[in-house]
Amino acid sequence: MQYNASNLYATMQKDGLTGRALEAQVLTRAANMLKECKNHWGEDGHDDRFDTAVRFNQKVWTFFQAELTDPENPLPKEIRENILSLSIFIDRRLLEVLINPTPEPLTAIININQNIAAGLMVKPNSDSALAGTPEPGKMRVSV
Repeated sequence: MQYNASNLYATMQKDGLTGRALEAQVLTRAANMLKECKNHWGEDGHDDRFDTAVRFNQKVWTFFQAELTDPENPLPKEIRENILSLSIFIDRRLLEVLINPTPEPLTAIININQNIAAGLMVKPNSDSALAGTPEPGKMRVSV
């Protein structure tokens, strides 16, 4: 099955997922795809799973980068910069694993995707440090 980040977003939006929940689901899917590769490294079908998972993660993070560099993105500058720095790390790690395919470098990306997804699933309250940020689902990217 071919995974395309934009198609996945469209499918999940049709299923009623929006905003933070949608982003969390996409990141969870990306992490699970890499985890599947790592857990079944070298088994039949590995090359296709690996290529699909890495490319999917690249598309997801490229989408986030594009949204975060949009001058109209409502996230505070510091948060955008921090996530962009993280995305550069992920880009480098994905490139590294494409050049030298080994399962170990996937762990960091899996953990980052899972941790950001978990954070997105926590509903911010008005007393939190997120007070004053746009309402969930109103942000173009809320990672």
